[in-house]
Amino acid sequence: MKINSNDTAWVTGASSGIGAAMATLLADKVGRLVISARRVGKLQTLKQKCLAKNPNLEVFIHSFDLSDAQSVEQASKDIFDLVSKVDLLINNGGISQRSLVAETDLAVDRRIMEINFFGAVALSKTVLPGMIEQNRGHILTVSSLVGKFGTPLRSAYAASKHALHGWFDSLRAEVYKNQIGVTLFCPGYIRTNISLNALKGDGEKHAQMDDNQQNGKSPESCAEAMLSAIENNKEEVYFGGKEVMGVYVKRFFPGIFSGIIRKMKVKRQR
Repeated sequence: MKINSNDTAWVTGASSGIGAAMATLLADKVGRLVISARRVGKLQTLKQKCLAKNPNLEVFIHSFDLSDAQSVEQASKDIFDLVSKVDLLINNGGISQRSLVAETDLAVDRRIMEINFFGAVALSKTVLPGMIEQNRGHILTVSSLVGKFGTPLRSAYAASKHALHGWFDSLRAEVYKNQIGVTLFCPGYIRTNISLNALKGDGEKHAQMDDNQQNGKSPESCAEAMLSAIENNKEEVYFGGKEVMGVYVKRFFPGIFSGIIRKMKVKRQR
């Protein structure tokens, strides 16, 4: 989709990292920008940054919790009270995991799935009728390279990302005739706080910066790649460093890939 100044974009998980970088990048490309996350203070700071870049931009802030279905539903109603349509949805909100299957409470599995999968599904359903009516729009959902394969300590996280691929692949086929683009963007290691906020088996935060995250690609470079994917109507994009090779090793040499994964160092998280 070619983005223009009449468009309205909605970015979730916008308080930091990839979401904040994407919102900033879109600031001088769209006419209205909705930014969502749980931390209102961070969103206020982001709003000022976006307005400094484009004083004519309309910026709307809405805070809600993706793990709460009622909160998501109410947020969607509130957003459409403010804007008549959403032309571009960036499903970026999510949470990661650092725990072994045998040591993870089922409630944690459910919470990760609720945030990463059902949250994105619910928001996409709210913007879809308007996109279908105008025969135009784009939904980009941030998956992960782990959406293509599973690794230790990421069971529920990998499951939630795998689920996104099934759902959005189906959606893409259904709305192709309506000229609606659907992109699954799969980043590897990006320099964000995702590992700090990742859940341990008991639901507490991991609260540690992983070395791979610390040395990963910048959120700004990731946002640039996401924008390119939207404008070129890419269906699926892998982004990162050498970890991207894991997708191809898994596809063409599954036995070798399994051996590599089994040898990964696993630290007890509880």
